[in-house]
Amino acid sequence: MNALGDHKRSIAYANRALGRMKALRQPADPRSYAAWFTYATKCSPSQNRIVDDTIARAGGISIAELDTIYGYGPTGSVADKAGDLAAGLADQLGRITATMDVAVGLVTTYRDHVANVAGRLDHAMDQDALSGAIDNLLRAAKGVEAKHDALATSLQLSKREVTRLQQKLESLRTESRTDALTTLANRTHFERQLDRCMADADEASVGLCLLLMDIDHFSKINAAFGRAAGDEVLRTVSHSLKQHLQAHDVAARVGGEEFAVILPKVQLRSALTVADHMRCQVMGIQLIKRTTGESMGRVTISGGIACYRQGERPWDLMRRANDCLHAAKRHGHNQVICDDE
Repeated sequence: MNALGDHKRSIAYANRALGRMKALRQPADPRSYAAWFTYATKCSPSQNRIVDDTIARAGGISIAELDTIYGYGPTGSVADKAGDLAAGLADQLGRITATMDVAVGLVTTYRDHVANVAGRLDHAMDQDALSGAIDNLLRAAKGVEAKHDALATSLQLSKREVTRLQQKLESLRTESRTDALTTLANRTHFERQLDRCMADADEASVGLCLLLMDIDHFSKINAAFGRAAGDEVLRTVSHSLKQHLQAHDVAARVGGEEFAVILPKVQLRSALTVADHMRCQVMGIQLIKRTTGESMGRVTISGGIACYRQGERPWDLMRRANDCLHAAKRHGHNQVICDDE
């Protein structure tokens, strides 16, 4: 598609997203817009149906529900924590700066004192005057030493606090891009990584495949065994997906029971091999409900793979992969279909 057509389509998606936000009186913030723009692109039809069903049943939908459906992280809490950590770091840096200022002033004062004593020594004519000058110098040196120890202790405490805050910032950075239940990437991080991988594929003219996978009959698992058991299934499937990832691959939970795997520098047939290994590993797991020891049977997953076409938009690639995923479900589940089939 040419740039003009792509622009017009993007604007149409944006207008549709804003229209839904206005109709449902949703807050006009980036978090809400991101979910509704995803809705507008129709790149995740099954998730869109959940949104439509929720609105039909309840007369509306909350931002928290949209986050859960589309797999976006709790950005509000992350932003609050980031603000608190930034304030803490600024406070510690202020303390360090103040301590360094005191240290510089202390050195300057001691230097002036030494210069004064040296001048007195130049003119000292008797033993008493010489002894007095030396005593003054020793007292000044001891005073500097005591203050230096106090400043060193203060700097050490500030250094420890800065290290602690930096570790919390790194933890927060991980939290902001990770799905808490599965520890896979969340949808926000997935979308950023997909943009990056597509740009890399354009630049280097290398292959790129997107795999979308969905747990078969997941709603029945929740209904029969409860949400806690469903969460355990999600964690188990996520762990199985991780076993087949290379260092440059990106796996994410992009919705309730939907997963996405970005496979850079991989051709379609190789991507199908990876996806089938994932599917077979999940199918081979016998799940037991921890609280009761009850067998939950075997869980299966279906998948769809699309190969990136140079210049297309992320939601077009996702839509094609999603079409393949739903074809796999229509043809009996527990299989993977590529977009060349």
